[in-house]
Amino acid sequence: MFEALLNRPVNMMLQKLRDSQQTDGAQLEGEPSMVKSFGQDQEAVIAASSGVAICDRTHWGLLELKGADRLSFLHNQSTNDLKALKVGQGCDTVILTSTARTIDLVSAYVTEDSILLLVSPSRREQLLQWFDRYIFFGDKVECCDLTHTLATFSLLGPESQALLEKWGLALPTELHQHQTVTVEDITLRIAVGSGLSTPGYTLLVSYEQAAELWQMCRQAGAVPMGTQAWEQLRVQQGRPSPDAELTEDYNPLEAGLWHAISLDKGCYIGQETIARLNTYNGVKQQLWGIQLEESAEPGASLLLEDRKVGILTSQVQTADGYLGLGYIKTKAGGAGLKVQIGEATGTVVAVPCLTRAIPTSE
Repeated sequence: MFEALLNRPVNMMLQKLRDSQQTDGAQLEGEPSMVKSFGQDQEAVIAASSGVAICDRTHWGLLELKGADRLSFLHNQSTNDLKALKVGQGCDTVILTSTARTIDLVSAYVTEDSILLLVSPSRREQLLQWFDRYIFFGDKVECCDLTHTLATFSLLGPESQALLEKWGLALPTELHQHQTVTVEDITLRIAVGSGLSTPGYTLLVSYEQAAELWQMCRQAGAVPMGTQAWEQLRVQQGRPSPDAELTEDYNPLEAGLWHAISLDKGCYIGQETIARLNTYNGVKQQLWGIQLEESAEPGASLLLEDRKVGILTSQVQTADGYLGLGYIKTKAGGAGLKVQIGEATGTVVAVPCLTRAIPTSE
């Protein structure tokens, strides 16, 4: 629906959004630029829990699969049951290596003529190459990169629905359901789900109209959020991230991504390993939240009675202290376990984004 904008200069369209955000105090970093902070991270975090915040996720990757075989192709390339989806539906799914190591957790949205894939910022190029490798002669599939065509925003918080309903919208209700709407001449796609466990919506809009949509959300009361506050929420809620929790050292069952896996579908890349792990209770380590007494560096060992039982993968500072994510051996225990990290003590805690099936035996 945004084909006419494909040839517009990327920097010009992005700059219009950045100029608008800088009036809100945006602190930019990287190239292409992303918003690190608006100078009020704690206010944004509070808004996400009790009001509504808007987070710019335009630096995330947005890919599109087109062609008659697109649904079966993605079904065979990832963990969830894509063939069960109808137009207007979506799901989270995981892209794996042949040995079931995690490449990325992606959100898939099925449209009338394509599948849109929202992918992690650091995995866009890798996934473009990955899909290209598995599109064989005769496959009616094409993978396109829409990252510099559509901007991505997340509305987070219990007041997100009320904000959108002010615009007279009849909203989808099920997680990942989505629809295209027009509000004051702005055309956008609204999908249920904020990307975290916090209630909310994901908004896709052309770069050309992104600044106008951003300001509409701000004028309706959404508090601006940058990547720094998003990272705090990500760790607090336990969404695993590439290069931290999602690496080729871990599989998606260990990463708590059971909700993104169908155990009943047919073959896909990595399926044999996943089936074996599930059948034989082979999940030897699991991702947990860890409440820390003081700051610790990701990569630090987690010790139980001087014995290594895991590793810290992420850490943030919150209003209530330091919180991390880390993998812990299943046989060592789970929520409530006390672990040592250097001179500090950490307490293992459950976090809402992670789903798990605890093995009953070794």
